Amino acid sequence: MNIKLSKKYLKNIDSDIELVVVKDLKKLEKNRQKLLKKISFDLKSFDTYFDANENIFYVSCPKLKKEDLKLCFSSAIRNIKKLNIKSVKFDLVQNNKELNIGEIVEGLVLGAYDFTKYKSEKKKSKKINITISITKSKNEEEILEKDLENALAITSSVNMVRSIVNTPPEDYFPATMANDAKNIASENNLQCIIHGEDYLVENGMNAMFNVGRASRHESQLIHLSYKPKEPKGKIVLVGKGLTYDSGGLSLKVGGSMVSMKCDKGGGSAVLGIMNTLKALSCEYEVHGIIGAVENMIGGDAYKPDDVLVAKNGTTIEVRNTDAEGRLVLADCLCYAQDEIKDIDYIFDYATLTGACIVALGNETIGTMGHSDKLKQKMQKAADSSGELIGILPFNRYLPKQLKSGIADIVNSTSSRAAGSITAGLFLNNFVKKENKKKWLHLDIAGAAYSESPWGYHSFGGTGAGIRITLDFIKNLKK
Repeated sequence: MNIKLSKKYLKNIDSDIELVVVKDLKKLEKNRQKLLKKISFDLKSFDTYFDANENIFYVSCPKLKKEDLKLCFSSAIRNIKKLNIKSVKFDLVQNNKELNIGEIVEGLVLGAYDFTKYKSEKKKSKKINITISITKSKNEEEILEKDLENALAITSSVNMVRSIVNTPPEDYFPATMANDAKNIASENNLQCIIHGEDYLVENGMNAMFNVGRASRHESQLIHLSYKPKEPKGKIVLVGKGLTYDSGGLSLKVGGSMVSMKCDKGGGSAVLGIMNTLKALSCEYEVHGIIGAVENMIGGDAYKPDDVLVAKNGTTIEVRNTDAEGRLVLADCLCYAQDEIKDIDYIFDYATLTGACIVALGNETIGTMGHSDKLKQKMQKAADSSGELIGILPFNRYLPKQLKSGIADIVNSTSSRAAGSITAGLFLNNFVKKENKKKWLHLDIAGAAYSESPWGYHSFGGTGAGIRITLDFIKNLKK
């Protein structure tokens, strides 16, 4: 898809069809009102209709902003792709209201995404040229062009992460993720450090090492750094990169093992964020730490009843080898805080618990931490970006569930109650005292992957965590 802005009047732009956004039938010409009434055009469900006689494509939109606008253009592009056309034009001003370029682009680009790499019979991909007339805009062309450029950078990274998450584990393993990190670093002038298993053992990162030791693929600790001149602050992002999770010796049942390629969603989100910072001219120093690991079974697998020593010296009794992501994150959090000083914010991203899906559904990110102020900032970013979060509260009574009879803590509690929160409290043991109120844990288990399309997301990976974080950083300037 090629999206461009034009200073030409709409009537002077050559195109196969014109896209018209409909909020109120009364705003249309009478002949168009009559046509849409005749077909019972629904104004509330992002309905579409193509008038082949006039070459006009109609799409309804209840509200001309935010998620409604994204869903509107997502619906439009998905249906336009079914037509035999190569070009579309429309006015930026619709129904006497100037639409938001970023929201339009998110709807178009995210809505048009397809993952067809493994289809034996691929439909020939049609490149659709989209021209937006800005003659009626009150904004300067330079501002609109920058908004377009930023939106394309963000959506490109989201779609990149969707494809990473959708790639099967035979083709995407820890070394693949490390290579992607190197490529992202090369393209964006980032620093990139990759550590293998020898480093993990030598530096006491035994929790992460043990999770991956039964795999034929060596675990990789990835550290990407974006360092602008005179940064306004320092942000650390930590991602769970389980390229596949069999459950280990606490083997998942067959149905639960399907789709576990999605367990790299957190680490993939960190890659997506790091891939976008340069394009957005981010003014903050940002570090992306990813634990890329494969959790498999075998004679060398770690076992229930093992006691592991994490990087900060905390001893962990393994009660369930399928509670592996928190072990990887534990060491990665320790590494981040040991290697990076004067942190302003530290966020971790993980498809961590099925309990989060039970609590919040398939679309919402579970968010936990100690600072109400920080959680409010993240909620503001959620409202602005369109990603959904639900705050899950810590309390003084739950940490006792993590106590072990033979070690400092257990990696999995005996109770199913508050499973997402106790997982977050487990990670709390690896956040230094001075960073407690700078830290948020984002459980993206539901939001990162879906077996059925929703909103402007298609089947599979969604790129959860990217847009909300970039919006959070942008809002720090205000």
